[in-house]
This record gives sequence, structure tokens and C-alpha cells, in this order.
Amino acid sequence: MTDKKLILTITKLTTGYNSSPVLNNINFSVYSDDFIGVIGPNGGGKTTLVKAILGLIKPWIGKVVYAREIDKNGGIGYLPQINNIDRKFPISVMDVVLSGLVRKQRLFKGFSKKEKIGASQLIEEMGIGELSLKPIGELSGGQLQRVFLSRSVISNPSLLILDEPNTYVDNNFESELYEKLRTLNKKMAIIIVSHDVGMISSYVKTIACVNKELHYHESNIISEEQLQSYNCPIKLITHGDVPHTVLGQHKH
Repeated sequence: MTDKKLILTITKLTTGYNSSPVLNNINFSVYSDDFIGVIGPNGGGKTTLVKAILGLIKPWIGKVVYAREIDKNGGIGYLPQINNIDRKFPISVMDVVLSGLVRKQRLFKGFSKKEKIGASQLIEEMGIGELSLKPIGELSGGQLQRVFLSRSVISNPSLLILDEPNTYVDNNFESELYEKLRTLNKKMAIIIVSHDVGMISSYVKTIACVNKELHYHESNIISEEQLQSYNCPIKLITHGDVPHTVLGQHKH
């Protein structure tokens, strides 16, 4: 991408569930060339932030404003946590991928030949071409991850959001996944939610720590002291040249 364009802006966002606040006074902007790693403790609000961006939860205070870039392209692509997927639903791999093209105004319309060819090409690129007619209930976690990644990018969105994508990724696909994301980042902004800053730090450009509040770190290199100053209870552990992370104790 040659021009850095604003994708969305979050201003003074406070929200949560029932009467319990989860996020407090969040200020955050996303640009077209961003590759942002979102880290933080369980219960700190990472998934709630994703829901707020997707419009699945309304702000109590503040707002989320989308730039025209979102509507001009394919909107927002979303790769959810695979454990939230109903594998018993009778739908094929091809139909799942094509469903990423469905919008309200065309809900009952069929798909064009060009769209079906595009879906087939994506499935082939993900290494699951032979599974295109298989029901999703027969797939492994890694195969299912490939299917839903294809679904999330088929509309060429302006922004791609991934919620803990390595949870069910098989070892053969994990490094391939991040390399695919690096390639996709050339044409879309990416937000990846992860508990493992060591894994994602080699790929993301910047890091946002979410623990009720949000602290934005404009680099992919972050120290334990900086994490503590951000109130982000994650400890960095390094084995040789490969960093790993564990969550420290924290208070809700």
C-alpha cells in the first residue's frame, strides 16, 4: 500500500456487559497499513474490543467511527475463535467460504461464476482444495482454520481481525498462517488478538495491551518493564533466540 489511510477511530470508549464495565476510556485508531498485535490477560477485554469494532456490542460512552475505506472495500473480515464454531451445522467448505461474500442486500441471491472460481482458488491456496465439498464437521482444527481464514478474506476487506488464530492451528500451518498474514497486510490492515506476544512479535508492527484500558506501543519490540508500566501482566521468557510468554498474576 502506498497511501496510509484511516480505517477506523475509537474515541473514549467505555463498554461492557449488563452493569459490569470491561473496557474503560479506550482511544485507538487503525490505519490501512497497520499490523497490530492485541495482547493482555484473560478477562482484560481483548475480545470485547473486537466485538466493539465489529459492532456486536454498543458503546456506553464514546464511539467507534468507520472511515469510508471500510464501505468502499469489502468491509471487515473476521476470523473468530474456532471453539465458537458449530461444527454440527450441515454446511460444506465451499459454502462456508462463499458465505463471506453475503451481505444483507444480496442475502437471497446466488453467487456468480467468478465468485465461485475465486472461492475455489482461495481454498486451493490454503491447501484444502480436496476438501471443498466436505462438511465442516469432518475437518480437523487446522483445516477448519484454513476454511475460515479463506472466508474472512474472500471479500478483500479493508481490515482483517483474527481472535486467537493459533488456538487450533496445526504445527504445519502455524508459520504458514503468519506468512500469509504478512502478505495480506500489503493490501489490508490486520488486528490479531493473541496471548503469545513472543509468537506474534516477529510479524506484527505494533502492539496494543488491553487490560480494561488500552496502551498502544508503536513497535513490535516491547520489554517486561514497559508491559508493567502499561498495567499488562505478561512476563516475557526467552529460550535462546525464540521468545515465549506466560501470563502473570493480575487483579480484575
